[in-house]
Amino acid sequence: MIQIIVCIIGGLIVAGYVYLTWHHDHWKKRRIPGPSARFLLGNLPSVVTQKRNMTYEIDDLYREFKDRHGLIGYFSMRSPSLMVLQPDLAKDILIKNFKSFSENQFSDMIDKNVDPIFGRNPFMLKGNEWKEKRAEITPAFTTSRIKTMYPIVDDVCANMKKYLIKEIEKNPTNGFEVKELSAMYTTDVVSNCIFGVDAGSFTGGDATIRKMGKELFTPNWKIMVYFLALELFPFIYNVYQMPFVPKRVEQFFVNLMKDAIALRREKNINRFDYLHYLLELNEKKNLNELDMVAHAVTFFIDGFETSSIALAFTLYELARHKSAQEKLRKEIRETLSKHGTITHDVVSEMPYLDQVLNESLRLFPPAAFMGKVCTEKTEVKVKEGDYHTIDVGDEVLIPAYSFHRDPEFYENPDEFNPERFNPENGGIKNFREKGVFLPFGDGPRICLGQRFAQAQVKAALVSLIQNFEVDVNSKTQEPIVLDPKEFLAYAKGGLWLDFQEI
Repeated sequence: MIQIIVCIIGGLIVAGYVYLTWHHDHWKKRRIPGPSARFLLGNLPSVVTQKRNMTYEIDDLYREFKDRHGLIGYFSMRSPSLMVLQPDLAKDILIKNFKSFSENQFSDMIDKNVDPIFGRNPFMLKGNEWKEKRAEITPAFTTSRIKTMYPIVDDVCANMKKYLIKEIEKNPTNGFEVKELSAMYTTDVVSNCIFGVDAGSFTGGDATIRKMGKELFTPNWKIMVYFLALELFPFIYNVYQMPFVPKRVEQFFVNLMKDAIALRREKNINRFDYLHYLLELNEKKNLNELDMVAHAVTFFIDGFETSSIALAFTLYELARHKSAQEKLRKEIRETLSKHGTITHDVVSEMPYLDQVLNESLRLFPPAAFMGKVCTEKTEVKVKEGDYHTIDVGDEVLIPAYSFHRDPEFYENPDEFNPERFNPENGGIKNFREKGVFLPFGDGPRICLGQRFAQAQVKAALVSLIQNFEVDVNSKTQEPIVLDPKEFLAYAKGGLWLDFQEI
């Protein structure tokens, strides 16, 4: 009896090992170079161990192979994927061959019937449905509409200034965690622009929107285990789909949208913001409730978390580099003395502000890499005389962070140097044309909220640098290390800064 049990257990162990290593010769068969996979962990062990941010492990692979190959095959746990190592090839995938790579990674892992909010987000949609929904939402991000929403942004900046002054008086040396400060700011901006309500982050109001916004970007342990299980056993998805957004969070945003629409109609409020656009769109297309909410949450996502990351890291770099901070303050004050008030057009006249933000986005892109999925079998040129076939279903990773930090493309790449984006030297155009500046992606699926994100971050920078001297607080753990437990770019231990009113 014992021998039978031992044989069964041994057979299960062997079967499990064979299953987990079954794909390990996948790229060798395809004659695509790359590293050997480690058992269970693949080539990105921190997906499981969470000892390092995955960005660094991707960068290690990039630096190991980039001088020898333009494309490699690697493994995320047991799943085979491709990684692009040449910017020209990345441009081909994002732009020239977009038709063959029109879907984003994870699109097949989100079901809109199970997860109606994320499932209807244009980032997750595929084919004609993606085109239709993107076409619906694109007009909401025009420059003219952003201009009309700018007074709302300006009001939030004023509230943030008052909040900082009050908090500084209470604890002058305590410091502020600027990722949290930035998230408070972007929460108030987007909740005002979408739902016409003040989230109260700086005025002591109801912080529920902020809490729910956090939950959108902080998956619970069940979700993490589910996605790890899918990496090992993809067939689970055919049996059970777990919603990414908890039902109570989904219901919160549904109710918030209903209340916002009811209030606007009851009070006959006519404000040219994002909710106004959604109501116009609803009249034209008779959207259902969940489509309305999904569009609103899309705007919330585009304007909330990634924007707060960009603002936080930019403030940190300005705190570290006093000459850049002073130069920016001088530009702000000279521009304001010329125009008197801050508007979207006035902020657009500040070239050094643009350089500072672009340099921060280069060093710390909120999304350090992009994942695309091949939808049509295609042959790509890796280098002269070297072509590889990419099959339907192959996932392709583009390492934006690695391009941004490569000394081949940027002199002294780890240094904060806004002058590298000086308009006299071609600004960002030269780097974009080379395919080495990708904080918002590129091609037809470039980030929809790019212009709004930049507008609100710049507005906050103008307000803060004009009114405060910013320094790095001793609580900040330097050098900065990206948090291994986060998918987006968060600094481990937080970004702590001191603000002194001037």
